[in-house]
Amino acid sequence: MRDKVVAVTGANAGMGLATVVELARQGARVVMLCRSESRGREALREAKRLSGSETIALMTCDLGSLDSVRACAAAFRAEYAKLDVLINNAGIVSLRREETTDGFEKMIGVNHLGHFLLTNLLLEPLQRAEQGRIVIVASGAYKAGRIHFEDPHLTRGFNVAKGYAQSKLANILFGLALAERLEGSRVTVNSLHPGAVSTSIGVNRDTGFGRGVHRLLKPFFLTPEQGAATAIHLATAAEVAAVSGAYFEKKQAIPLKGKAADRNAAERLWAWSEAEVGG
Repeated sequence: MRDKVVAVTGANAGMGLATVVELARQGARVVMLCRSESRGREALREAKRLSGSETIALMTCDLGSLDSVRACAAAFRAEYAKLDVLINNAGIVSLRREETTDGFEKMIGVNHLGHFLLTNLLLEPLQRAEQGRIVIVASGAYKAGRIHFEDPHLTRGFNVAKGYAQSKLANILFGLALAERLEGSRVTVNSLHPGAVSTSIGVNRDTGFGRGVHRLLKPFFLTPEQGAATAIHLATAAEVAAVSGAYFEKKQAIPLKGKAADRNAAERLWAWSEAEVGG
């Protein structure tokens, strides 16, 4: 990974931070894309300390704000001529219905639409890389989901499982549609299930709600480092350099079936997503 440029969303904690540290150790120039500048600065110091690398940078990117995503992408393109790897790692769980700055239900807004826009805005530097890679951190939770095209922002009958599963299915369908569009280029795109990982996802940073459940279940979870292993594999391994449009678990490609392999749904989601983010 020497001199490769890698951008990681949700890089200030959990799997994102573990991914940054390992890729920096391997010699990559890593750009941490974080919603909070203050937490990002703390994480940047920690990443440098743990990796022993000074080639780590920070950019602010709030995936819940289309303006912030556009500003981040513009700043990145101005600073870096190429992007070798984009890791769409950030993800949230909302226990109650919340909305992004742009009025999107928060899980579909952050987990999918924010990444959809960011990825499309960074395709140009990805295509300038010798071999660009897009890595999408999805989840096995997609199996319980469907895209609620009749009410994608879940204004009626919201529940957390319904919203999270929809957003993770959207991640996979986005990967399928994007892989088709990138066919014949030097850019690949793959999604993955990291496993059940102990992170702060679902914990309210303001109230601490959910922290007790995490403490109780932590012994049964993978560590962030273990959870990051498949994303790191997809970012670095020579054997997956030509693989695109696949879904991985434990570093192995897993066949997608049913709704996750529905190319018509993937195209419908793409058209809806374009309309939502403004083309």
